[in-house]
Amino acid sequence: MFLFFENMKHGNSLISVVHPIDPVFDEDSKILILGSFPSVKSREVNFFYGHKQNRFWKLMEKIYDVEPLESIEEKKNFLHEKHIALWDVIHSCKIEGSSDASISDVVPNDLNVILNCSKAERIYVNGKTAEKMYVRYIKDQIGRDCIVLPSTSPANAAYSFEKLYEVWKQIKEV
Repeated sequence: MFLFFENMKHGNSLISVVHPIDPVFDEDSKILILGSFPSVKSREVNFFYGHKQNRFWKLMEKIYDVEPLESIEEKKNFLHEKHIALWDVIHSCKIEGSSDASISDVVPNDLNVILNCSKAERIYVNGKTAEKMYVRYIKDQIGRDCIVLPSTSPANAAYSFEKLYEVWKQIKEV
């Protein structure tokens, strides 16, 4: 569910948004991958990494050598089969479009929802914004470090798909 409030700040349109996507996990989840907050496209399709140019799902397919994951149901089944929990650091915030740089007024998600009901041994964050938000709002509350992986966003032009793969494939080692 979305909650929108228009605000004008320095000529930019910020909206207040509550995270609309439920976490994906079960009691057998061994790793937790956290993004910062869903993009506009992800919020529209109501699932994680919904922008076709985001490389997250293509990386998962290559790392685990599976056929392309097309539907949300296929993606959820894949996550359960591979014991991956997926969510975001932020529960609600003000944001302009999908711009991580515009995020303000952050309320973090309660990761204990997942950590208390799963076997998650490692917490990975997808990109520097997720890391920054994790360290600022969550790390001290749960007393666990995170492992930073380079962002799968198309805005992360510094990392080719192959370079992302070389770093991200460590998630399979758990």
